[in-house]
Amino acid sequence: MIAVELVKLFRRPRTWVTIALLNALPVLVAVLLALTDLGPRPGEGPAFLSAVLTNGNLYPLAALAIVLPLFLPIAVAVVAGDSVAGEAQGGTLRYLLARPAGRTRLLVAKLVAAFVFVLVAVVVVAAVGYVTGSVLFGVAPTGTTTFSGTTLSSQQIVVRTLLAIGYVTFSMLGVAAFALFFSTLTDSPLGATLGALAVLITSSLLFTLDAASSIAPYLPTRYWLSYVDLFRDPILWRDIVRGVGLQAVYLVVLLGASWANFTTKDVTS
Repeated sequence: MIAVELVKLFRRPRTWVTIALLNALPVLVAVLLALTDLGPRPGEGPAFLSAVLTNGNLYPLAALAIVLPLFLPIAVAVVAGDSVAGEAQGGTLRYLLARPAGRTRLLVAKLVAAFVFVLVAVVVVAAVGYVTGSVLFGVAPTGTTTFSGTTLSSQQIVVRTLLAIGYVTFSMLGVAAFALFFSTLTDSPLGATLGALAVLITSSLLFTLDAASSIAPYLPTRYWLSYVDLFRDPILWRDIVRGVGLQAVYLVVLLGASWANFTTKDVTS
């Protein structure tokens, strides 16, 4: 069943259109930077954007920083929100549940498909970012300077970039879990997507308010950009570990709630 869901996901033109649109903005930003030579000053703009002007190896990280606050969560929420609610809206959920596989196995298959989409989307953004950065900005032959002023070798950059991709992927799994949970509550994919986005927008707004400082460490969007700390010397692990732990809690709670709701849901469509 998992294989069926994965084939269904990646045969949909919408999936690849979504991934293509995710990459459009970072590519456009890179082209504008290369043509206009008006890059942001150090410390301004999205993370790594000023540094890529001298080292295209860093553009995968800048590309992730560009899409992470808004476009990547929207893409993940759309796909995960459609997972169960889309079947209900299309009238196929009842027939899927008529198979002997059962509700738990179907939910697991939907969950795996959503998680694979997250991984593919993040990896493609990083890969396209690497190609774009290398072509437009070149690669620094003497290594890369960290935010702490020290120099990293090419091998260290590769390892830390892979860690950053893994961290961003895991962070987006929290978004998928929110959308999947709402997808089990409604028969409207749009409603499930908007529900997940409403939570994330609220989290982002609360994070900017001093009055909400007491709950800021528990907001789902709090540690999304902490992968920047991987490029300090030494690596600052505190926020990275907290981000992984926070997303793990959200995953366990939301997936458990999704399973409890879906296995007891009265399916009529």
